[in-house]
Amino acid sequence: MAEYIPLELPDNPRLAQNIIHFARALRRAGLPIGPGRVIDAIRAVEAAGFTERMDFFWTLHACFVNRPEHRVIFAQVFRLYWRDPRYLEHMMSFMLPAIRGVQEEKSAASGEKRAAQALLDDHLPEVPENEQSEEGTEIEITSTLTMSAEEKLRTLDFEQMSTAEVAEAKRMLARLKLPVKPIPSRRGKASVLGKQADYRRTLMKSMRQGGEIRSIARKTPRPRWPNLVVLCDISGSMSQYSRMVLHFLHAVANEKGAGWAKVHAFTFGTRLTNITRHLATRDVDAALKAAGAEAQDWEGGTRIGQCLHAFNRDWSRRVMGQGAVVLLITDGLDRDDAGALEKEMERLHLSSRRLIWLNPLLRWDGFAPKATGIRAMLPHVDSFRAGHSIQSLEELASAISRPDDLGEKARLTALL
Repeated sequence: MAEYIPLELPDNPRLAQNIIHFARALRRAGLPIGPGRVIDAIRAVEAAGFTERMDFFWTLHACFVNRPEHRVIFAQVFRLYWRDPRYLEHMMSFMLPAIRGVQEEKSAASGEKRAAQALLDDHLPEVPENEQSEEGTEIEITSTLTMSAEEKLRTLDFEQMSTAEVAEAKRMLARLKLPVKPIPSRRGKASVLGKQADYRRTLMKSMRQGGEIRSIARKTPRPRWPNLVVLCDISGSMSQYSRMVLHFLHAVANEKGAGWAKVHAFTFGTRLTNITRHLATRDVDAALKAAGAEAQDWEGGTRIGQCLHAFNRDWSRRVMGQGAVVLLITDGLDRDDAGALEKEMERLHLSSRRLIWLNPLLRWDGFAPKATGIRAMLPHVDSFRAGHSIQSLEELASAISRPDDLGEKARLTALL
């Protein structure tokens, strides 16, 4: 629930214009605000008066907020826009280039960075196409025969991205889709063009017609949708990639009409953590902050074998039904017992319909399965693919829809 923020009243007498600019900042932050709501807000403030600070806050809140996930963003933008004494501090914290994990080092409210970005949008410096150097020579920048920035970003390694590129990559990942084909089941549904005879419905129809069978009812197999189970490594060597993958998983979990029955997500480093309920939160900042708070082993060590054992023991029967597809995101660098790891991988493979391993180490051309953990895991996966860029995540759709897709498994298995 949004909380009233005690602030001083604005001194600018052009209140209507300030409300318009405030609404624009909310729209940049993700709130669906149109001209109609802006007009209603101005009229509401005019009717309620402008003498009580609490009335002003809740009047605008009633006009601009209609979803629970928008309350926190509204409160943050309101605080930053209507002359918060700590405005400069919030702006500087947003512009810091340091990128942390899902669990931020500074405890910030959900939506705070998005609110700051919305207010800074009009004040970011623009780089002109023609610039004058110190010697006075004119430099012309042309984009002829060059790849677009978005196309370059698709193939760029997550670890090589700058702060601005990471922000743009997250927006691109939020638009990605991961469709899946339905699985035919033994249960059927009525269909005129069905190939199977439905004797039960035929007899029921005949009883309503005095026992006379006039036509044979038909049925077709009823499609069912599999579950998506994601096991994401958040150890120190995987932190940057896991952070981007979790943004992608949040988009998949909240996508309507994707086809997945349910999306279950687990993180593991030194212990296994179920973050499924956090991904159900529509606001991605709030979802990943809550997931990071629960996964206390972020950027720690790696115990893949023990974490897979915990998953097979405690969660496999709960989430692996209905032909689940498993995405395993890890680099496979494990120092524990290779025999135990191979045993748990074999059990995970037998429990899943398809097991796809995403490994960011495949970005290297000369990659070979030399690590003990990789050699133990590789024989028990259906597809072995890279997971270091937006393009590699886009190619997941073809890997899931094609049962014969092996990725790099065939080539690397020959090197074992």
